Amino acid sequence: MKVFIAGATGRVAEVTIKHLIQLGHQVTAGARQPERVNPLERVTAVKLDLHASINELSEIVKNHDAIYFLAGSRGKDLLQTDAFGATKLMQAAEASGIKRFILLSSIFATEPEKWSDPNLRHITDYNIAKYFADQWLIQNTNLDYTIVQPGNLIASETGSGKIELNVRKSQPNTIPNVAEVLSTILDKENTYRQIIQMSDGDTPIAQAIATI
Repeated sequence: MKVFIAGATGRVAEVTIKHLIQLGHQVTAGARQPERVNPLERVTAVKLDLHASINELSEIVKNHDAIYFLAGSRGKDLLQTDAFGATKLMQAAEASGIKRFILLSSIFATEPEKWSDPNLRHITDYNIAKYFADQWLIQNTNLDYTIVQPGNLIASETGSGKIELNVRKSQPNTIPNVAEVLSTILDKENTYRQIIQMSDGDTPIAQAIATI
């Protein structure tokens, strides 16, 4: 598949891109600073500004089979990037005839009653931005979406390749595990219109995804 990645220089995105090209996909890596995109085979870097209009974004993403929204402002531009940037990219996908859309979110972003979790209390503004992006995708689009909601991310050279789904509290997620989930679900129709709430765990990723 020809896949567009928004936020391609982010920690999760860089590992996800490596997984996608290992699976044989072709990647267009969208970033504010495309010169920072890792120069890999089957990866084309393009400039992406999430402050752009829907029409401008549509021109950038057209002729792709799927879009990943993996961008994040790290709290510096929550409204324009994490919330409105995501919803504009969803609208650009629909305007371009792209059906598959994968959104990286945050654990329980769609469930504000759980934001009192000790691991979430300090990121309320971030979860509010993610709440509105997630809800727009669910309520206002006809996209074949999957929303991936991991708990707190942990940098690691390698992942265990094992996860837990349907978690009841925020738990750690190594970035390689999240990236492997994101890349694995790309063509899995059983994950369409689903929210994947995850953490590191004991079930092999392929096996866990097959149960969704």
